Amino acid sequence: PDLAVMHLVVSKKGEQEIPGLTDDQRPRRLGPKRASHIRKLFGLEKQDDVRKFVVRRETAKKKKAPKIQRLITPAMLQRKRYYKSQVRKRMVLGKQLKEDYHKRLTEYRQEQKEARASEVAKKKKHEK
Repeated sequence: PDLAVMHLVVSKKGEQEIPGLTDDQRPRRLGPKRASHIRKLFGLEKQDDVRKFVVRRETAKKKKAPKIQRLITPAMLQRKRYYKSQVRKRMVLGKQLKEDYHKRLTEYRQEQKEARASEVAKKKKHEK
């Protein structure tokens, strides 16, 4: 059978170039998509805007750029703040409910103790 494609890996380069394989350098078709990888590629600082450095490619009519993943946006930070505030609210509410429960429990136990004491007092009164 005739082979259309062969999957090979160059493990060791010889003296001569192989025409059409090792003699030309082809750039990667796509650039990095993750924000940290774009920063690493261009040597950017944390405060630099990654969106300006994203690798764009030409198509028939327009330029295309990937949607940058793990990009820290104001909306994301706001969402994080909101989530943390909700967690804090739940913790405070839980603490308050626990305090109220323990307060009510001590009241109830005191009531039970008094009721028991009055029952015992009644019985002692009837015994005499």
